[in-house]
Amino acid sequence: MAFDSLSERLNKAMRDVAGKGTLSDANMEDMLKEVRLALLEADVNYRIVKQFLDEIREKARGEDVLNSVEPGQQLVKIVHDQIIELLGSEDAEIHFKEEGITTIMMVGLQGTGKTTSAAKIAKIFKEKNNRKVLMIAADVIRPAAIEQLQTLGREIDVDVYTLGPEKSAKETVGRGMIHARENGYDTVIIDTAGRLHIDEELMDELRIINVNVEPDEILLTVDAMTGQDIVNVARAFAEALPLTGLVVTKFDGDSRGGGVLSVKKITGVPVKFVGEGEKIDDMSVFHPDRMADRILGMGDIVSLVERAQEKMDLEETEKMAERMLNGQFTMDDMLKQFEQIQKLGPLSGIMKMLPGMNQYAGLLDEAKAGDAMKHTKAIIQSMTPYERAHPEKLRGTMKKRIAKGSGTTVNEVNKLINQFSRVKKQIDQLGALNRSGSLNEESLEKMMNNVQNQMDDPRLQQQMKELQARNKKFRF
Repeated sequence: MAFDSLSERLNKAMRDVAGKGTLSDANMEDMLKEVRLALLEADVNYRIVKQFLDEIREKARGEDVLNSVEPGQQLVKIVHDQIIELLGSEDAEIHFKEEGITTIMMVGLQGTGKTTSAAKIAKIFKEKNNRKVLMIAADVIRPAAIEQLQTLGREIDVDVYTLGPEKSAKETVGRGMIHARENGYDTVIIDTAGRLHIDEELMDELRIINVNVEPDEILLTVDAMTGQDIVNVARAFAEALPLTGLVVTKFDGDSRGGGVLSVKKITGVPVKFVGEGEKIDDMSVFHPDRMADRILGMGDIVSLVERAQEKMDLEETEKMAERMLNGQFTMDDMLKQFEQIQKLGPLSGIMKMLPGMNQYAGLLDEAKAGDAMKHTKAIIQSMTPYERAHPEKLRGTMKKRIAKGSGTTVNEVNKLINQFSRVKKQIDQLGALNRSGSLNEESLEKMMNNVQNQMDDPRLQQQMKELQARNKKFRF
């Protein structure tokens, strides 16, 4: 994630004060010094850093934090709230028209992922917002961009309108909008031309499209890896066009992220979407409060649950959960669990969404973890149906055959069987509780409340409440 190094530095500074029963002014200044260094190293604009720290001091002294019952926690909360303020205090959602066509104009420099982002956003609108989307290929400068958009359109099953590179962008967009009205589309995404750098020819073309179409949203695509250039590019485009939001790509890279933290405060343009990978599904709506949680190591449980609901087979998951509650669990179930987990994305990304696990995500060797998962799946897939149902009956010759078939060793096969036995034992206990009537909706609710009450931080408590609300419709 773009904020990984910043998150690590801030987490250390927060841990140093969070548990303190008393805080002096000197303690607070020491923490703010660390926060200042972390933000500057993350390439946050120095004026923004100064304003950020001044606002923390003002709030801390205004609320008399140093003399409160839990000064450390209060100070962490103030820092958390100021990060939300920096990122944009409210979700910058796309507001669709109830009648007529909602038009989104995508702008940006070449190489920022604008065309791919247009398709990713179209997929979100289609699947999450139930919109009938048309993409207009208005980048007539690059014929490859038209072909790319058409390929992406076929992949996500969204129509693409083009007149080819021979016609002007103005004519393509004009006739594309007529096509959209005549064919019942309620959302249009216009992929405009980019340039290697900002020039008047580019801006004039974009101004003409803006005047003719009057789009509801103008989204600027920027590359998270470019640091403070995000601010410079956003400022230049905002002077020529009424930008309504940013799409930040390559957010999963190792950039310092300072440009993303600075841009809203400097330009007034909020981040609306972030791309966290190359796959067509790797785009998400930007939530400032959730991102602040992740930066401070509080996790993002709500987004993790949303991702699970989108990418996992909920019907299959419910069947598996019902089997587990009845004490039924085989190697086939374990294989399905691994396959479901893989759908959620890289393990390090999942860890960053879990409270307190962000600091360990960077220690995870993703390649080794992926290899281990592949080996485990290969071992299970090399077993016969009977062996998967009764792994405890596997003998030496069977294990050798499975090891050979999976390209692993007998030792790895034994480790998996032992791991399965431990999990099976716990599930048997769960099934026994369920059969005795000790496990019911009330006890599950109580378990969730106990976890929630043990959390000191109010943000984590709120996340757990949201998680409970979402889970109510998935009761067993």
